[in-house]
Amino acid sequence: MARYLAGRLAQTLLSMLVVISIVFFLTRLSGNPIHLLLDVNASERDQEILTRHLGLDRPLPVQYLIYVRNICLGDFGTSILTRRPVTEHIWERLPATAELGFVAMALSVLIGVPFGMYSAVRRGTAFDSGARIFAVLGQSMPAFWLGLMLILLFGVILGIFPAGGRGGIEHIILPAFTLGYFTSAAILRLTRSAMLEVLGSDYIKFARLKGLHEQVVLWKHGLKNALLPVVTFAVMLFVQFLGGAVVTETVFAWPGLGRLILESITTRDYPIVQAGVLVLSALYLTGNLCVDLLYSYLNPRIRRAGA
Repeated sequence: MARYLAGRLAQTLLSMLVVISIVFFLTRLSGNPIHLLLDVNASERDQEILTRHLGLDRPLPVQYLIYVRNICLGDFGTSILTRRPVTEHIWERLPATAELGFVAMALSVLIGVPFGMYSAVRRGTAFDSGARIFAVLGQSMPAFWLGLMLILLFGVILGIFPAGGRGGIEHIILPAFTLGYFTSAAILRLTRSAMLEVLGSDYIKFARLKGLHEQVVLWKHGLKNALLPVVTFAVMLFVQFLGGAVVTETVFAWPGLGRLILESITTRDYPIVQAGVLVLSALYLTGNLCVDLLYSYLNPRIRRAGA
């Protein structure tokens, strides 16, 4: 187990280094930020001073090595525009993204698991057909279009929910549903497939022969054994929520980390873009590592194969 863990940690660190390298060089290719920071009438002398102040006068390999060293020391740099530490911007926006991700994940599970289970139980019925249509629509509809339609219907026409911003519980319902609809559809389909397999097993037949109530058979014996792939999938999707909410946060003006990264790309604020992508990548890779370790714990053959 220790050897497998060491190997997976090494792969995770190597992946992080690749992410750092790609983001660093791609942000440099997007253009020079001094053209956004200085007035159009600024002299070449002013441009040289600002370039030297920001450390952009050094060769790219030198800038890269300095950046990697600072990351190892926990220093993500200073924002080019606000001159504030990047970590302050990250910690200001990360709670909003985490809040949106938790609520969207809760909605996805509350919708996907029961619908998927009863869709499998009532296979071939109208309920099953409706659940599958719901799943197909959820995995086909673009998030930005769904968000705009929800704003138009519930925010403008009916006036039930706010059209954007962050505040009370009424502000998070529309963006959370927009973000979680795709995932709820995926969880529904996965739960349905797992339940169909479990319902045909011998222990389910034996539980029914013992005279147990059907709800006990379904929830305690059936769903419990079908949830392992669903839980694993849900963990990975939650981590993806933290990094994949850029569109939803933009549509609903949600002040999260994804929107901060998008704004920083527009203003070419390199340090924030690099730190934001690095944080999201670290969360995703950590979630992936936890899932791999969980699978290796439950299935020793994976440990032996990776050793």
